Amino acid sequence: MLLIEAFQIAEQINIKKFKSEFKGVAFFASNYEAFYAQSFDKYIYVLNYGVVAFANYSDVEKSDFIKFLHSYLEKPVEGDFKDDLLVEVEPEKKLTLGYSSLTVPKLDENVVRIIMLNIAQSVALELYETLGNEILEGTSRFADELEQYGKVRSSRFNLLKFIGRTLKVKNSIIDNLYVFNSPDVVWENEYLAKLDHGLREMFDINTRFRELDYELRIVQDNLRLFTELMQNRESTRLEWIVILLIAFEVIDTILTKIFFR
Repeated sequence: MLLIEAFQIAEQINIKKFKSEFKGVAFFASNYEAFYAQSFDKYIYVLNYGVVAFANYSDVEKSDFIKFLHSYLEKPVEGDFKDDLLVEVEPEKKLTLGYSSLTVPKLDENVVRIIMLNIAQSVALELYETLGNEILEGTSRFADELEQYGKVRSSRFNLLKFIGRTLKVKNSIIDNLYVFNSPDVVWENEYLAKLDHGLREMFDINTRFRELDYELRIVQDNLRLFTELMQNRESTRLEWIVILLIAFEVIDTILTKIFFR
């Protein structure tokens, strides 16, 4: 039996630096992830999009390892983003997925890796969903101003700050969208493919990804509109400045002719 838990602890983890300094031989590693089989029933999975997953680690061991990771974190995450799954091994039974449990007929490093990866993806999606909702709510506030007043009343400074924050969040999400792809090993093994497919359905990975992608498209359209409105507002302001300067020059010319002719 394995208890697998995943935690989102940062937006990024420096995997390259971590691998070079962590004393352990990875069962699988790349520029984006490192999976370690510490023993026959204890595993660690560190992923560069800020998630670390544990299998059969005590609370003290998890806490100590997360503390060790602190020097490799970029933009630590505030909030409680985590998920877990209980995995039971029953050689006599078929692969069975429950609400918060999983029964498998056999267990090896690749099976554990696929399970931990899917849990990690689910946790990462939870963070991105939160960030996506945050920027979507922000665009809704500006839309409400348009509906009520016929214009965006917020200052240019505040609008630019919001656009900058939104672009930053959007780019962070887009940069890590690859995390929702299945690993190559899945396409080489029918059992792993079935396991991966079942887990993606259990955690609604594909559905949640599509919803997130749809939200990002809405935000992108709104940003384009707000940027155009801001440019139009600046153009209108410049036009009025030009008009006032011309009017001042005309008035000055008229007064000059009247009093100094």
